[in-house]
Parts: sequence; C-alpha cells; structure tokens
Amino acid sequence: MPDSKGQFDSKAFLKTVPHKPGVYRMLSDDGKILYVGKAKDLKNRVSSYFRKNLVNSRIYSMVKQIQDVQITLTSTEAEALLLESNLIKKHHPRYNILLRDDKSYPYIYLSKHEFPRLTFHRGGRKGQGQYFGPYPSAGAVRETLNLLQKLFLVRQCEDSYYSNRSRPCLQYQIQRCSAPCTAEIKQSDYQQGVRHTVKFLQGKSQQVIDELVQQMDQSAAKLEFEQAAIYRDQIEKLRQVSQQQSISGGQGDVDVVALQYASNIASVQVLTIRKGNNLGNKNFFPKIPSQYKDQEEGNNSSSNNSSSSNSSSSNNKTAKILSSFLAQYYINHEIPAEILLNQQPEDSETLQEMLALRAEHKVNLSYKLRGDRQRWVDMAQRNAQHALSTYLASKAGIQKRVIALQNELNLSYIPSRIECFDISHTMGEATVASCVVFGLEGAIKSEYRRYNIKDIIGGDDYAAMKQVLQRRFRKAVEAETCEDAKLPDILLIDGGKGQVRQAIDVLQDLQINGVDIIGVTKGEGRRQDMDSLTIGKEKIFLPAHSSALHLIQQIRDEAHRFAITGHRQRRQKARNTSPLEGIAGLGQKRRQILLKQFGGIRAITRANVDELSKVKGISAALAEKIYDVFHND
Repeated sequence: MPDSKGQFDSKAFLKTVPHKPGVYRMLSDDGKILYVGKAKDLKNRVSSYFRKNLVNSRIYSMVKQIQDVQITLTSTEAEALLLESNLIKKHHPRYNILLRDDKSYPYIYLSKHEFPRLTFHRGGRKGQGQYFGPYPSAGAVRETLNLLQKLFLVRQCEDSYYSNRSRPCLQYQIQRCSAPCTAEIKQSDYQQGVRHTVKFLQGKSQQVIDELVQQMDQSAAKLEFEQAAIYRDQIEKLRQVSQQQSISGGQGDVDVVALQYASNIASVQVLTIRKGNNLGNKNFFPKIPSQYKDQEEGNNSSSNNSSSSNSSSSNNKTAKILSSFLAQYYINHEIPAEILLNQQPEDSETLQEMLALRAEHKVNLSYKLRGDRQRWVDMAQRNAQHALSTYLASKAGIQKRVIALQNELNLSYIPSRIECFDISHTMGEATVASCVVFGLEGAIKSEYRRYNIKDIIGGDDYAAMKQVLQRRFRKAVEAETCEDAKLPDILLIDGGKGQVRQAIDVLQDLQINGVDIIGVTKGEGRRQDMDSLTIGKEKIFLPAHSSALHLIQQIRDEAHRFAITGHRQRRQKARNTSPLEGIAGLGQKRRQILLKQFGGIRAITRANVDELSKVKGISAALAEKIYDVFHND
C-alpha cells in the first residue's frame, strides 16, 4: 500500500489489520518475501515494526525495504504457527531463522518384488513397497543395512544387477545375501527373512527372537542340527543388537532435542528413538538472521543492563531459536508422542498444540526431566556442545569450507568424511594410487592409504582407478567392525567422466549406497581457477573465489602429493632392486653365485637356459624361470 511518494503507507495499512491471530508476510519492491511472522494479535504485532526510534538497526533496515504487508487470518495461534513454518520452509525469507539442512532425509526402502530388495533411499516415496524411517543421518541407515545383511540375508543389490546374475556374487560368499538371483534359496525361506526384517525395523525384535527359538526347537527335534545352529546364531546376534540399542526405561517413540548457542552460532542435536531403539543422531546449524546478532551486541554494550538481564535476554533468544527449529524440523519429519528438550521453547503451549494438530495425535514437549530421560538430554546436550566447539574452533578454516561446500552443492547434510583418490605413474611404470581422508577437523592422516596397482596395462588410468576403488570398498563391505566399515559422505575422484563412471560402477557392484561421487578435473593450462567438477553426467564450474572450490582443490592436491610421493618411492625401489630378487627359489646365496659366474647382471640377461643351468645350484627348471624374467616378450 504505497503512498504518494511511492513508500509504504503503514498508517493506512494498520487501520485495516484486526486484533486476531494470523500470519503476516513483509514484501520488498520486487515482490520477494523479506519476513514471515505469526501473531496472537496481528494488530499489536505488526504495529510494533512501524514505531519510531527502532533500536535494532537490522529491523530498521528491513522495515525500510517493505513495500507491502500481506496477512492471513487463522482460527488459533497454533494454526498460525503451522502456516508460518510452512511459509518459511517454502520461501526462505532473508530475515527469518532458517533450517536449511533438512531438504532431504534418508529412509530404508523394501521394494515390492517376488524377492524384495532392501536399500538406502533419499527423496520422494513414490515406489511401491515399504519405507522405514526417517533416519537422522545416512550413516545411521548404512549401519542398520549393514546389520540387516548379517542377520537376515535379504538382497540389497540393484534390480539390473540382480536380473543379470548367472552365479552368486561376493555378498553370498561372505554370507551377507542368500542369492535369490541364482535360486540358492526357496522363495518361502526368503520371504521369512523379509518378514523378520520388517518386524525388526518396526521394533518387534523380541517377536522375531521368539519365532526363531520355536524354529530352532523344531529343527532340533527333526535332527536338523545344522539348520538349528543357524537359528541359534541368528538369535544370539539379535539379542546382542537388542541389548546395544535398547534404552533403559525407554518406551514408545521419543525425540531428544538439545540446543547450544555461542558467538551467534546455534548448534542443535536431534537424537531419534523409535520403538525403544536408538536410530542415531544428527546435528544441525540453523541460519540465524543478523538482527539477533545486533540485539545481542546492543544488550551487551548497554551499561544499564545487569548480568542477570543479559542472561535473560540470551535465554529468550535460545528459546525463540529452539521454537523456530522445532516448527520447521517437524514439517518433514515424523512427530513422536514426546519430545525431550534441554530448555523451554518460546510459546511452548502453542508449539505443542501446533505439533499435535499436524501429527493428529497428542504431543508432549518435556523439558523438566529426571532419571534416565534427563541422561539422554544430557548426552544430546554434550553432543551439541561438542559440535559447536568444533565448529567455532575451526570457523575460519576447514569447517567453514565444508559448510561452503554443503551450500554450493546443495547438500542435505554437512559432509563429515571426504575421501579422495588419485593415480600416479611415469609412462605406466610403478603405478600407485592414493587415498586421503578429510573430516571436520581437517586431514585425518592416520587413515591415509597407498595402493600398488598391479596386473593392468601400463598407463590405463581407468583400470587403475577401478582396481583401487574395488580394493578400498570391498574391505568396507567385508569388514566385521564399524571401524573398518567406514564409508565417506563424499568420494572425490581426480578425473572426469571416465573416472567417475568407474567409481559409480564399483559402488553399484558392491551395493554401496548413500555416497556422493564428485570428479575434479584440472582447468585448461592447469589453471586452478578453471577447475571443473563432474557430478554424474553434469559438469559444474564453481567461482574462483569459492571456499568450496578451495577445499576440493586442497584435498585433490593432497591426494596428488601423497600419490606421487608413493610412486617415486616405488619407482626408485624398483630401479635399485635386482630383477633376480623376485624369482622364486633363487635365494641370496644362489644370486651371489650366479653373479660371480657371469660377472654381472648384463651377462645373465644374455645367457640361454643351458648356460644358466650349468651353474652350481641352478636346476633346469630354475634356469627357465631366470631366462623368462629377461625374455618375457
């Protein structure tokens, strides 16, 4: 409602605003939403923005940009809060607290096939079958899938891979799959494993144990002791899992949410409990609008404010942030019957009513706790504080670049583990592959690895990349411990589409999901500002000043340094080593005799089998081996 000077006429607008609950949207001259808010009394709340002598400079700056205000009336304040959360999620207004890290969240998906597939899933739930989750992180899904592989042997391979098998794959050999692709199991037995998997994911592990105990007894009665032993092992594993995941005194579905705030950064830890089982945790860093920072600075600078009033102001701020986080987080996440909190959120009764309205069941927000439930809140609070301390400690370094990478690539998570692979050789000689690992704390040098590449055509970088990735990720698939089974969030490949294709094929063959693959290619003339990224079939160029690009280049350069150092060491060792040392049956004494008889390695290379066999200790068979080393063309 602009006036004659083209400015927003707040006085005329405020006359039309009623004293009722609802949502207001402040718009700029180009129609963009600057801010979304809710109010129990729209008249009073909106009027407060147009007072004279606004203390906060950021709010003053926002108000100066307003060209229109739109309102939506609601029946209750809870409905207003729900609408406000939906609008913030949709439009991401500049001046709102934003939760940007939950665009996509992972599930476990069980397909609807004759022999169903169990797999990692992120995105829309359009496929036929069952979805279990959402899980708080991709790592929690991978850990659960890894566990289910060992327990019930349900296939996790791609349908295209499954339909083209003529013999069982590695998963069958290491007892992680029952190989329905080659009819190694009856459909009725496979469906039993599927049924047990569903019950386990629904939190009914005790029912599965009871059923397995009954089947074990039946097999033993029929003298089928091998089958009874299989059931016994499954029961033992299930009991171990139940002991590890059960919560002392925990019942039903519960989320634990703890917020820590310092230096204008908010860290929120969410711990997910379903059916008494801990599904894992995830940390969020919601974006805090700058007007909150100014308010904090203004309060701290005022000499009239006591320490108690500063503390009160800080509590009010964290209460508002927590309330905004909960309202936005549960737009796309399952709402449990109870949410345990480390403090009271702003307008807790209204928030509780809104969540109940959305969930269509009663929801309790609990923040005054005792006993076991308080211990879970304490654990979430410690994790939130640790994440915040880590973030602040390296704010100007690696973590700032990781956050930039998350934003540039529009990732739904903060990458906590990045692995990069590079190949180094000289004209195909002494090929070495490197793997370097970076986390939120920077380079994890204790987990760096080098691989000597063998049995490929010299100079074939695609084959070399395929071999090193197979060796690296097969170890993760076959691992018996979580430590050995670590998988990266992002897999960086030094190369373009060809190398990325090798990585995609290897991970598909090994049935590894949830790993983002990115190729990084050097720019024309090896100019770093011209470096490009390959994601799938798409080539992406980040700005030369991008912190995300600098992080990728740093990791790529470290992988290259580590690879070329290993290559030079291997090449030097090969050149300093006698070709005779690699011949089986030719020990040190025989090598010395041979060298003395011929006067040096050059003469040995010219000798034929008969001449070599005349030397004491050299048999005809050994002479042929020696001859073949120098005449393998």
